[in-house]
Amino acid sequence: MPGENVTVWSLFFLEGFSRYPRLEIVLFVFSLVMYLVTILGNCTLILITVLDSRLQTPMYLFLGNLSFMDICYTSASIPTLLVNLLSSKKTIIFSGCAVQMYLSLSMGSTECILLAVMAYDRYVAICNPLRYPIIMNRQVCVQMATISWVTGCLTALLETSFALQIPLCGNIINHFTCEILAVLKLACVSSLLMDLVMLVVSILLLPIPMLLICISYGFILSTILRISSTEGRNKAFSTCGAHLTVVILYYGAALSMYLKPSSSNSQEIDKIISLLYGVLTPMLNPIIYSLRNKEVKDAMIKLLGKVPLAPSV
Repeated sequence: MPGENVTVWSLFFLEGFSRYPRLEIVLFVFSLVMYLVTILGNCTLILITVLDSRLQTPMYLFLGNLSFMDICYTSASIPTLLVNLLSSKKTIIFSGCAVQMYLSLSMGSTECILLAVMAYDRYVAICNPLRYPIIMNRQVCVQMATISWVTGCLTALLETSFALQIPLCGNIINHFTCEILAVLKLACVSSLLMDLVMLVVSILLLPIPMLLICISYGFILSTILRISSTEGRNKAFSTCGAHLTVVILYYGAALSMYLKPSSSNSQEIDKIISLLYGVLTPMLNPIIYSLRNKEVKDAMIKLLGKVPLAPSV
């Protein structure tokens, strides 16, 4: 009978880093520390953007969204990784795998668009400072953030729904998470439609936002170089430096994973990149923004109660 040899898998085995058993404890400690720092750092950043009135601006609205995204992104995969690193049976049920795939894709996709939106926000702030409050009013900012979320979630839904319909000839995923490319390697037959969907979404979410970011920073750099005062240039570089650092880290890892040649057989390297991309980048985001931004540092100090007391008379 047609399709007789195709099994509908209810359980998947995540191979992860099981080939390196001596490394698993080190990876567990590394991942746990990075995850806790990520949660603490991003929660703190969200808290100060909500509580501090000085940070009620478009830049920090987008930054709060970015922090929330990083929490969701890491929470979709890292807890499963931590459990499996200590377990001999590294398994995940089908529904858990589907949810994990969707959350990772939707958060990653949304972040791609949001980083481009943040670049546009910096472009308006530096190149059109007098019109900035009018162009980037709260309603516009909320709409731009909403579009980022909706686009990311819908493209992830499209990819996940197509991926879950493809018959799989195995249930051992050579990854530490239900990453879509690793799952598709188990497909019994290649799907031209799935390949087309992946290609279109990858181009929509990676090169196009990256091009918009480059264009925005081209105008920004041109404007900064025309600023006469050194203090003004330093301030402009400071506000853009943190965002540009995050963009390079995020897109560098994403482009190396999703737009590499299909003939590349580097699954082990992919897992390392995924771990850095999924743990290190979200952890570094609040650190980068706090170190490069005086307002964020002051708000954090105020929140943590570290403001120096006036000397007693």
